[in-house]
Amino acid sequence: MSPESRKRAGGTITGYVLRLARESIPATQSGLAERLGVDLATMQGWESGRRPLMNMKAGALLDLRRRLPAIGADPVLVHLMDAAMDADRVITSTLDPPGGSADQHPLAVWVHTRATAHMIAWSLNGTPPRTLPRLPPPRRRGAVPPGPVLTAAEREEFFENLRATTESAHRAGDSAPLLRRQALYLASYDRGPGGSAWTAHALHARRGVLSSRGWTPHWPEARSTATALARQGDPQPLIDFIDRALVDDDVGEAANLNYWAYWLGAAPGPQADDRFMHHRDPAWDPITLLRLLITGLHEAPGYIDLYVHSLWALLHAHPWLPQAVPSLVTELDLRAQRLLDGGRISGRSRRELEAVHYLLQKRS
Repeated sequence: MSPESRKRAGGTITGYVLRLARESIPATQSGLAERLGVDLATMQGWESGRRPLMNMKAGALLDLRRRLPAIGADPVLVHLMDAAMDADRVITSTLDPPGGSADQHPLAVWVHTRATAHMIAWSLNGTPPRTLPRLPPPRRRGAVPPGPVLTAAEREEFFENLRATTESAHRAGDSAPLLRRQALYLASYDRGPGGSAWTAHALHARRGVLSSRGWTPHWPEARSTATALARQGDPQPLIDFIDRALVDDDVGEAANLNYWAYWLGAAPGPQADDRFMHHRDPAWDPITLLRLLITGLHEAPGYIDLYVHSLWALLHAHPWLPQAVPSLVTELDLRAQRLLDGGRISGRSRRELEAVHYLLQKRS
């Protein structure tokens, strides 16, 4: 890849989110540049990605993020700039691997979240994250890209390098499990024939980790492998993972809820590795997690069994939730009834949804 392409990719996602934040004010590039006290070329460089925001000094970046909402930018978009910068860093490091050891790859040094994964997916397949606010279309002059989508050549190189990273993850020492599972999970976004075949082979080669029962050091990789296989259209390993690694195992159940809370954004972060998952003293809000899991019931049908079991486990771990948030409980009961009436869920999910319905009716 040419240096010019790498430079453009360096801040493309964050720059596009900044463009959306500016348009939410609304303001022109020159107008916002004037209000921020920067020149027009700087603003254009930020939005195009040629001057990545993640390369700014910490104080200047913090000042920018504080000032944007104060002048009318949508606060949700400003908040999403963090996930966009994480995504830009992953993409840049994958397209142009830095020198040094494998344990310095961004996928080896922190556990990424759904927000970051969805930002990366946006650049790969053009599907905007669901958390993006719905804004009225702005008036724009000339051709403007509909999103921060990589070129076909960049996508091909991204996945090729990601596969190489997965295969060489053992060189990352103690960070190898985290690097391997996150790189392999992102590789499952490749829908090309060759990429899908490689991902399927790589995932099935890791199926041995799915045979463990309860919590083990391989539990995070087993969960990631099972969910990636579900993404590939094979739901059975995820159902088996629930039976083996969650059901009747208190540590496994706690780890699942801890990871959900972190992945969905209900827990503070970031986390440098997977060890936080099996902590028995969670630092997240059960009500926020309940709301996010309920939303996921219809947003991620491929993972329906994991969502259903997690809701069942959350309500059993925190039986006070139905009285605390009756509006959420009503919404959950309605969605549970639709799923039960639809008849397209596994036997386990049906039993657990029936138990959830009974629990909600009993405590409402």
